[in-house]
Amino acid sequence: MTTTTEPDSQGAHFVGSTPFFASRHDQRLSYGLYVPKDHTPAAAPLPLVVVQHGTGRSAEHYRNQWADFAEQHRCVVLTPLFPAGIVERRELHSFKFLEYQGIRFDEELLHMVEEVGEEFGTETAKFILHGFSGGGQFAHRFSYAHPDRLAGLSIGAPGRITQLDDSLPWWLGTGGFKEKFGIDVDLDALRRVPVQMLVGSDDVETWEINNAGGPNWMDGVEKTGRTRIERLETLRASFERNGIPVRFDVVPGVAHKGTQVIPVVQDFVAGLLAGRTS
Repeated sequence: MTTTTEPDSQGAHFVGSTPFFASRHDQRLSYGLYVPKDHTPAAAPLPLVVVQHGTGRSAEHYRNQWADFAEQHRCVVLTPLFPAGIVERRELHSFKFLEYQGIRFDEELLHMVEEVGEEFGTETAKFILHGFSGGGQFAHRFSYAHPDRLAGLSIGAPGRITQLDDSLPWWLGTGGFKEKFGIDVDLDALRRVPVQMLVGSDDVETWEINNAGGPNWMDGVEKTGRTRIERLETLRASFERNGIPVRFDVVPGVAHKGTQVIPVVQDFVAGLLAGRTS
């Protein structure tokens, strides 16, 4: 008699493009994954790449865009989902600034990383973090709080930046950072993190980032540049003044489209994964 092996109806959803899972630590937040289809939690842990969404919360779309990369480069891709409207209806920007109404989004990401390591077999001590637009805002501010957890950092086209400058108040700069978050910015640790900054050459619309009086505005933002390109150049200068080397990519012909810069981000990430030592 010939028998066939049917796929595991449960296990099939824990590899490839997974469902979005509620975070165990705060079930208002969730995450999706792409897990190489032959990976099991019993195998050697795989490197972890975190791709943080922006204002539009397109986490699923980003996860799917990274699927082939995850298979080819043997890594797990984690896409957190921080919903809009937590605590306050129609609120859009809270996660970008790490803390809102008692929620520490940076620490919630670390809880997700630990959970994914335990349940899906990934490395947790360090991971690579990329974010574009609002995700780029989150990514560079996360690096100030937790540089020791990063194996690489890719900052894409943030509309508002936080300079490494204690003379400027949070979030224009790092003034009051310790008072707010309970930790110092560890510049020595940050200098050890490979950093990419990238933006499209046509990313010049300003309607969303020059919104004086908006809920995500502070006077002084206008001094950092008119466009996202100019603001990212200001951020690069801030990093470099503090001894942090930056790979700076301007992607030709691209406007404010996170999916269109993915190949350049993946080139950076692939280099980090290829350069890993056991």
